[in-house]
Amino acid sequence: MSPPGPAPGPAPDPGRLTDPALYRDGDPFALYAALRRQAPVAWVEPSTQHGGFWAVTTHPEVSAIGADPGLFCSSQGILVDEIGTNYDAPPTMMHTDPPQHTRYRRLVQPAFKPSMVRVMEAGVAAKAGALIEPMEAGEVIDIVPTLSIPFPLQVICELLGVDGALWPRFYEWSEAVIPGESERSGADKARLQLEMWEYLIGVADERRVAPADNLVSVLAAAGGAEGAGGHLSEAELAMFLIQLLVAGNETTRNLLSGGLIALSEHPDQWAALRADRSLIPDAVEELLRWTTPVISFLRTATRPTTVHRQAIAQGEPVLLVYASANRDEAVFGDDADRLRIDRHPNPHVSFGFGPHFCLGAALARLEARIVLDQLLDRFTTIAPAGPVERTASPVIAGIRHAPLVFRR
Repeated sequence: MSPPGPAPGPAPDPGRLTDPALYRDGDPFALYAALRRQAPVAWVEPSTQHGGFWAVTTHPEVSAIGADPGLFCSSQGILVDEIGTNYDAPPTMMHTDPPQHTRYRRLVQPAFKPSMVRVMEAGVAAKAGALIEPMEAGEVIDIVPTLSIPFPLQVICELLGVDGALWPRFYEWSEAVIPGESERSGADKARLQLEMWEYLIGVADERRVAPADNLVSVLAAAGGAEGAGGHLSEAELAMFLIQLLVAGNETTRNLLSGGLIALSEHPDQWAALRADRSLIPDAVEELLRWTTPVISFLRTATRPTTVHRQAIAQGEPVLLVYASANRDEAVFGDDADRLRIDRHPNPHVSFGFGPHFCLGAALARLEARIVLDQLLDRFTTIAPAGPVERTASPVIAGIRHAPLVFRR
């Protein structure tokens, strides 16, 4: 179908994309829709918090930019807050481009291939069951602290080979890294990030001495042999482990919270899942599209180019608004703003695109499928039970509280 034509009325303000209130209290999707119609590539003026950047809100352009690291690099920052920042070493693998990114990805990829994820399935199911079993029908349950926070963190603990009881501390560390997720002071966040670094490096040091069958042991010894790409430095090792801890739980957590909220608000879709469990994989994809746990990431143009007829200069930052691309009517049709668990095809960009496609996609999908399956086993309905509290993050679609009622 053709993209919708220009809408009458005042032009949307793309500067609101960085306003925390839009994500905590407002409706970002109305702004996204207006930008797609009237200004699909819109300039956001510099402010005291960030430099100027282009915001891209349409699906074809977001996908094309994400697939072309040669033209749009990640090494100059992936967050609006990083515009103008120069790093001596990349803070995460997401801040790298090929060939450096290719080397890093090759080191960690084996731990996330589908066959390895299948090996984890029984343990993941047991962790979900231990959290879902105590949930009582008819009671108001805040699904975020009850299930969405501890579950993926416990899975990450297993993946890293550390004590699962440490998940509450991992949660604090993870929140300290994501802009807008924590209300702690800057000094407190810096302290927690240093504490996280020291702990994870300490675990890696232990695994060098006494290797085990886990990802930390693999990374601690990575690249030691000739021709394997060189030994990882301490900074590179910490980069890997911190990214696994943070990215491995934040996105899945908010997929689960946002997905269950969506199903509670669309009881016909929950009923359709109960009637046909074979729809669960498609439902997970639709919930990924609907929630878009990572709202946006930044790229930087490496040479002059054009995006949607807009000239982009070399060195100009470009924000890929995944949450808008996932509601693009030109790709998803007239019902793009409707939750539909049987949607197919579903070319959402919630896991990114191109070389930076999420390493943990298979694991996140497994976790979501298991949670849906176990909840469907125990409960016949799901309904909202109070106001949802969202975070003010313009990066992660975070949810702090989501009271729900499940009934048998």
